[in-house]
Amino acid sequence: MFSFAYPALLILLLIVPVVALLYIWARWQRKRDLRKFGNLNVISALMPEVSPYKPAIKITLQLLAIVFLILAIARPWGGVKDEKTVKEGIEVVIAMDASNSMLASATESPDGPDRMRTAKLVLEKLINRLDSDRVGLIEYAGAPYTLIPVTNDYVSAKMFLNSIDPSQVAVQGTNISEAINMAVNSFSDNKNIGKAIILITDAEELENAEAVSQSVKEAVKAGIQVDVVGVGSVTPVPIPYNGGYMPDETTGEIVKTALNETMAKQIAKEGKGIYVNASDRTALNDLDSQLSTLKKAAMETSAYSVHDELYAAFGWLAFICILIDFFLLDTKIAWLDKISFFRRDSRMRVSKRTQVRKEVGR
Repeated sequence: MFSFAYPALLILLLIVPVVALLYIWARWQRKRDLRKFGNLNVISALMPEVSPYKPAIKITLQLLAIVFLILAIARPWGGVKDEKTVKEGIEVVIAMDASNSMLASATESPDGPDRMRTAKLVLEKLINRLDSDRVGLIEYAGAPYTLIPVTNDYVSAKMFLNSIDPSQVAVQGTNISEAINMAVNSFSDNKNIGKAIILITDAEELENAEAVSQSVKEAVKAGIQVDVVGVGSVTPVPIPYNGGYMPDETTGEIVKTALNETMAKQIAKEGKGIYVNASDRTALNDLDSQLSTLKKAAMETSAYSVHDELYAAFGWLAFICILIDFFLLDTKIAWLDKISFFRRDSRMRVSKRTQVRKEVGR
């Protein structure tokens, strides 16, 4: 497959037909002006060294040089190649809580950084450390949604991570059990590779604590470790809403939310993993160390990469055309004129010159 890095620049190729038409018009105009002085055959005999075909060759070389230069700056590629590599790593599925409570402050102060932002910063740094591992991303509130399947495309993973916004989630709640079930089904069938679910939550207002415990046990039975990153403070803080704070639909009082650290630690314990608080400075290192205990296995990964940069070849072609044009003079080639199949033409030119001299002598 042949493609260009900057295909928009190919519009410059319109210069070529414009220049070609201008050249044709100029040659036609030149012949018309020469006819004013007499017969073209007679006039051409008075200019024996002027080549009738060299101008056409030179303009062709010049136009080719322009074409090759435009193609070079458009950066042509020889195609896109699917390169497969084998690396050792693990599989990690991140399940991010996207309920409204994640908009609340991650500290004891209501004006502190929100929980969602704090969690995203920790996870983005964690993804940067997943050198040869695969990562998937799920968001959940009242129901879970797969944002990106297990992949080694970290750029897309971070892009989807930053796109999570609780205010855009229609079904609110904290349905951790369904999120864990979806995460379990997101892993590959390779039983030799270490697998982990990283659950991001404030663990508040769970849909069903018993269902969560059962889902965690099923994950462990499948050989999957469940780690929990708690976000928020154990001190209740209000939830931002429409420039103020979220009111209770029944009483009208301001709703407050707090991290249920007891439940979060219980989930991590049952999941054979660890619990960390996103606000702790050691959270990232602790989580990274825990993941490093998992068994790594060889995984084949595909990476589409551009190959065969061709701009240099087109640049050289343009240079060769310019070089030939520079040394190609408008006069006839003397040694070529001596070749036998030009002799007849030479005698005709001598005859024409003699005829012209006679006419001038008269």
